[in-house]
Amino acid sequence: MTVELSATPAWVADAVFYQIFPDRFASSARVIKPGPMEAWDAPPTFHGYKGGDLLGIVEHLDYLAELGMTALYLTPVFASASNHRYHTYDYYHVDPLLGGDAALRELLDAAHGRGMRVVLDGVFNHSGRGFWPFHHVVENGIGSPYIDWFHVDREALAGGRQLQPYPSPEEGRRLHEATAQGHRQGDVTLNVLGYRAWWDLPALPKLNTDNPYMREHLLGAVEHWLRFGIDGWRLDVAEEIDAAFWREFRQRVRAVNPEAYIVAEIWREKPDWVSGDTFDALMNYPLTEALLSFTAARHLDMEVVATQHEYREFVRPMDGPAFASRLEHLVTMYRPEAIRSQLNLLGSHDTARYLTVASHDTASLRLAMLAVMTLPGAPCIYYGDEVGMQGRHDPDNRRGFPWDNHAAWDTALLEYCRAVIALRHEQPALRHGEYRALASAGDAVAYGRLAAGAGAVVLLNAGENPARLSIPTEGLGGSNLHALKLPTEPYPVVGAEADGHVEIEVAARSGAVLLIGEASA
Repeated sequence: MTVELSATPAWVADAVFYQIFPDRFASSARVIKPGPMEAWDAPPTFHGYKGGDLLGIVEHLDYLAELGMTALYLTPVFASASNHRYHTYDYYHVDPLLGGDAALRELLDAAHGRGMRVVLDGVFNHSGRGFWPFHHVVENGIGSPYIDWFHVDREALAGGRQLQPYPSPEEGRRLHEATAQGHRQGDVTLNVLGYRAWWDLPALPKLNTDNPYMREHLLGAVEHWLRFGIDGWRLDVAEEIDAAFWREFRQRVRAVNPEAYIVAEIWREKPDWVSGDTFDALMNYPLTEALLSFTAARHLDMEVVATQHEYREFVRPMDGPAFASRLEHLVTMYRPEAIRSQLNLLGSHDTARYLTVASHDTASLRLAMLAVMTLPGAPCIYYGDEVGMQGRHDPDNRRGFPWDNHAAWDTALLEYCRAVIALRHEQPALRHGEYRALASAGDAVAYGRLAAGAGAVVLLNAGENPARLSIPTEGLGGSNLHALKLPTEPYPVVGAEADGHVEIEVAARSGAVLLIGEASA
């Protein structure tokens, strides 16, 4: 199969992703735990393990299939000495606490058998200090052949000083004082500990991806897991590695699997990164911020917003016209292939839960859920959002999924999520149709997804009062608009067509979908 290198995988636009933090989603009795685990329903801690594993995911795939998921994105699964596993110490093996390589094999086979894709998290900017080549340098200093796999103070090592991956109290004080002065770039750990670490965190030595042997070790792992059967990579802090590495990465990924998805964790708008030679798409945090600003405008918990270093600047109350303008920008700023592949998320392991940011206002989340299911790009639900899980910033946003406490589930929200996910699957225009801004006023917006005389009109009213919108009917099949019934949401009131417009009233704090043309049959 030959695919143009710049092409994005066609399947992504049709996918609905579910992000799983493996230690917190589900635990299987088939994965033996080597010792005591943190209580599943206890507040999570930075270093505690709850014992979730890959076979636990396998045993709950039916739940995910019924929810409408067609793709899974897993935070890192490779061997690591941290519960989030962004501290890799072996890129070629799955962590034994998750069930090892055999558990990933079973998960891939079971997911693929249900038509689900599986995307893994790749952390190639830094490793854990337990990474065996780094340990080799710690033990052997200037004599280690792996010394140039990292960024080290060669002069200090040549003078007999060893790397200090576990700072003494005095070194810890110097690190704290230096990093408190400004943004952390790794210079502090280089000077104090002898090696450059990501964000000057001693546990995360920065990898030298310019070194050909380190580069080959990482890209070999990338190819290995693609051949093993994974369907793509989410790439951690991707902007902190040079573009030459990612261009080679893309070429080698495409050579193994032309349909593999390559999505990067880049928080801001960066068209150059999705121009066709590096990534297919970015994690669409600008959309997340716009949705929070609009759907939760009067319900934002600004204390929680202030805990998010990215949200602090960008999440502010936004009215309908401002949101409509922001949407128009976000759906046109990249080439169409990239827009169709954007990972549209409402939150992740790096953000406070949507409901928590919205002061526990369920209507805010319902409006946002309807939006991501009807906008261009691939929607992604962070595990548990569909049942109303709460959580402030890390580690509180990484609680255990309440499988044994159904009383904690918001079943009405779950029903709503299932309905809007099913709607996306049922209506091709919601996945492939042209986006068209239709109207905005007060705290409400309307937009269309149109394709070959069919499609849908989406109405969102984030205000506390009913809203009236005047929708132009040109290209919408006249006034042939038929409202769908969404769980918990009242029907909009559609007036008669006059002067090429139709007046629609949308209830307060609600959303609606009107089908048009062939889609209304």
